[in-house]
Amino acid sequence: MDDLRKKLAISQENLESVQKFFLDENNPFINDLIQVIDKYGGVQEINKKFEESRKLESLYKKLESVKPEYIDDLEWLIKQRDNEAFISASEYKRKILGNAFDSTTFDESYAVTLELSACQYFPFLIKGAQKTIENKNLMPGRIIRVRAMKEQENDGDLAAMTAAVDIIGASRVETLDTKGTLPGPDGMPVNIHLGGPATITGYFGGVGQPNEFALKWVDEFLYYYTNYGVRSVLNINPGTVILGYMLYKMGINNEFKISVYMGNDNPYSVLWTLMTAKLFSRADGTSPLIGFNLSNAVNNWTIEMSSHIRNNFGFEDVVRLEHHIIETWKSIVRQPYDRTQELLEIAKKVKNISAKHEGGPVDIDPTREHPSDILDYFKSKEQITEEGLWDHLLQNHYDRQTSINNTAKALTEKGIDFIAARELHYK
Repeated sequence: MDDLRKKLAISQENLESVQKFFLDENNPFINDLIQVIDKYGGVQEINKKFEESRKLESLYKKLESVKPEYIDDLEWLIKQRDNEAFISASEYKRKILGNAFDSTTFDESYAVTLELSACQYFPFLIKGAQKTIENKNLMPGRIIRVRAMKEQENDGDLAAMTAAVDIIGASRVETLDTKGTLPGPDGMPVNIHLGGPATITGYFGGVGQPNEFALKWVDEFLYYYTNYGVRSVLNINPGTVILGYMLYKMGINNEFKISVYMGNDNPYSVLWTLMTAKLFSRADGTSPLIGFNLSNAVNNWTIEMSSHIRNNFGFEDVVRLEHHIIETWKSIVRQPYDRTQELLEIAKKVKNISAKHEGGPVDIDPTREHPSDILDYFKSKEQITEEGLWDHLLQNHYDRQTSINNTAKALTEKGIDFIAARELHYK
């Protein structure tokens, strides 16, 4: 058996051939990427623009010309945060455990990040915050957004959300427009063979960024990185994953999370991805891959084995394993889908994981006039307004918050810690 294992050794010659490929001055793959970086002024200038665009005053300046009333909402949020209007994490736990709280020890190293997906509209976040204060509940520690970038840039949501997540102390991921499910930033189809959910079977090959669109994805990312301080984006394609690694290796401080749509559903697919992350990690051991959303099909064995790979590569504190606990009621999984009990088991064994909530509780969501539906992500804000769905989607948002707090309650009852919005609940 040992002789068989030794056959897996990678020869120095093979490693050198890969190195030679990447360092070749005539390599068009690398030269084309460098051209995109140069378009934005080079690595130092790009990072400088990111830091400047992320400042609250820079975001307010953008909002002044687009949606000045959002500044009032952000100031309200700051005031509530500073006045400690939100329940503290310890108070929340005491609310759940009563006197048992005093004798319960929580291991912060196994804390589960409470993740909400997706918070599509800034007004939803503000209304959700108001309801959170009223109900003495928790705001998420991580927010995923799946909304057209140009649309939210034009209506002020992008600048407002960038400010809001910093104010509440949450992490956030945006979804770029350069993907096959939508026309790209220039209005042209990214994948000419796909036309939204009507051609869903075409997605079996991946929604993708075909042909030249991988580099256009980089171009779009650098635009929002330098203009709106968007650091972390969704990644759905092997080509843009390796480009993300390369950007980080070259010195840009980008981040990304791998989407559930990539279909990583077994430990060997995780090995492939994390092995490449290791090869392109920086000298300090960090990687731009900060979130890894596994397939809805995975079980706890796959999560545990994926953690084993992650930890062996030194990524336990770098790469969060993200797992759907609740999914939208319609259009993505067989229902009822509720992985809470599995989470309670795996959370005691695996560090740095998040519990992702895409729908409402399975006993509530299907009773709504408009249950949560993944296909709503494909609709423009104009369509949602025309179809009279705004209030329904707001209710779906509230239901997601209920799911998050149900999970926090279940974790607390088992003595497992959680991570909510850091600036709101940990004063």
